[in-house]
Amino acid sequence: MEDYKGKVLLIVNTASECAFTPQYAGLQSLYGKYKTEGLEILGFPCDQFKHQEPGSDETIKNFCQKNYGVEFPIFKKIDVNGDNAHPVFRFLRKKASGFFGNSIKWNFTKFLVDKQGNVIKRYSPITTPEKIEKVIQDLLKK
Repeated sequence: MEDYKGKVLLIVNTASECAFTPQYAGLQSLYGKYKTEGLEILGFPCDQFKHQEPGSDETIKNFCQKNYGVEFPIFKKIDVNGDNAHPVFRFLRKKASGFFGNSIKWNFTKFLVDKQGNVIKRYSPITTPEKIEKVIQDLLKK
């Protein structure tokens, strides 16, 4: 995560076969607009919710690029809950619990992190990337 020091981060657990998958387009739009100003969007594929991310890491990246023109980093498939949860998501869940506790309930849960590494807010899957844009703009100005 050292590569992202001093950047505003939007960290998202993703899936290719989910009703929220079209949010990739909104995420890419934000990335295209604000990457030169210091925004990084980090996609972490996860198959813990109804087996909606069954592909290999390469298949997932190809899907994202082909269907949504994704240019932001898509990491290897991870777990976001449980004993094998990725350390990034353990940290995020601890710092910003959701409405029903700290576990992640579905794909496309989003965490916004400021330039100092503070978790600003956790957004539910129904919150579209476009609805977060104003907050991102404000954080980039700080």
